[in-house]
Amino acid sequence: MKILMVYPNAPTTFWSLENTLKFIARKAVQPPLGLLTIASSLPDEWEKRLVDMNVSSLTDEQILWADYVFLSGMIINQQGFENVVARCNQLGVKVVAGGPFATMRYEEIQGVDHFILNEAEITLPLFLEDLKNGRPKKVYKTDDHPSITETPIPQWDLIEMKKYATMALQYSRGCPYDCEFCNITALFGRRPRTKDTAQFLGELESLYRAGWRGSLFIVDDNFIGDKKKLKSDFLPALIEWSKSHGYPFIYSTEVSIELADEVELMQLMIRAGFRMVFVGIETPVEESLAECGKIQNRKRDMMESVKRMQREGFDVTGGFIVGFDNDRLDVFDRQIRFIQQSGIVTAMVGLLNAPRGTRLFKRLHSENRITGTCRGDNVNIFINFIPKMNPLTLIEGYRNILKTIYSQREYFERIKTFLAEYQLPPEISPKAVKRRVRVFLKIMWKLGLIERDKRYFWKLLLHVIHNCPQKFGQAMQMAIYGFHFRKIVAEM
Repeated sequence: MKILMVYPNAPTTFWSLENTLKFIARKAVQPPLGLLTIASSLPDEWEKRLVDMNVSSLTDEQILWADYVFLSGMIINQQGFENVVARCNQLGVKVVAGGPFATMRYEEIQGVDHFILNEAEITLPLFLEDLKNGRPKKVYKTDDHPSITETPIPQWDLIEMKKYATMALQYSRGCPYDCEFCNITALFGRRPRTKDTAQFLGELESLYRAGWRGSLFIVDDNFIGDKKKLKSDFLPALIEWSKSHGYPFIYSTEVSIELADEVELMQLMIRAGFRMVFVGIETPVEESLAECGKIQNRKRDMMESVKRMQREGFDVTGGFIVGFDNDRLDVFDRQIRFIQQSGIVTAMVGLLNAPRGTRLFKRLHSENRITGTCRGDNVNIFINFIPKMNPLTLIEGYRNILKTIYSQREYFERIKTFLAEYQLPPEISPKAVKRRVRVFLKIMWKLGLIERDKRYFWKLLLHVIHNCPQKFGQAMQMAIYGFHFRKIVAEM
């Protein structure tokens, strides 16, 4: 059996970092972890190839080589997903589809021969058994959430690692919270399920032996869902593994804001090599937090929580939303003020949308307020429901947030605010000096000589050299991120 695994291309978005990747000669942020894991779940004797259309093109010859094309993707990949299905249909090659987009919307998708939905630890073996017996069904789905202690190691040899900025692994699934707008609990449930510590260290070892060094994103939707296990078992073991291997990886992940309450947990994560955490801040409006069920963010000083994490050594990136029913006309200025004063340099601000399967979608549908299908792009001028605020006012206020926080003046000032609070953790990774010099020269050319309003870059550079030269690397990394964000905002 010949299997071609395809991950469709996605449009340029906030998280694609397309304009930043050019500075470091990479094609995409990270590889399709789901397909790499599925590849390891297929019979060893099958021939397997993988095409990630975000780093290389898909040819008809590649499709015709395969007995089946295995296709996956997120909602943001919808257009690319549908294009691949159409090409396979035209060439007469069968399509097997799975992943978040297919799971949430399979009833609307045309041209797919077999759907492997929900979590593949349950549904994929059922398909493989039926395929072996010559009677595969159209749809395989389940409401159960499996243990992930038997999930196989991703098949790294299917990708060219040098094309990616970071690698990806998963430690847990599920989130104990159930925010109204989020579909994570619909996909993975509220009970966090973790891999065994030895199992995860084995995955790290495989990545290490494959030759990867550098950034590693732990893709969990809430890494700290099981704090007790992290503190008593997982992180101490990760610290020892990292130390014994010379700290080959720098980790980043997603967490809920109460990480700021856990000093021991923060210190263990820093010692293990975690440096960036994404936190869903959403809004400084208490009534809107109550509306969407963001209980972990309520009745706390979120600004102080962010700064506490920064002081421990984390670069805190944040997600923000406008368009809640309880948002008033001052919400735009309040979001700008919070972002600027918190020093959250990478602030993803999106218009509220209602993905299918969320409590928000069900509520708005019952109120006859749904007007379309969520596109999955958090930074886009698109709303799929009727908001309480005047839509034109909401969109104009949203535009103003982005234009303000990603203007060069406000963005570079925010870097200074972050650097003033941020406590630089110990250097634990080897310094790639030659690469850093090349990257800095590109930064100097693009941001210091070519881009308009370049004076703000030079002011930042002089500020860092004079006040905190030891944080030079962090400042330059954030500077090139800003170049990408400004491009995205300009194109909107």
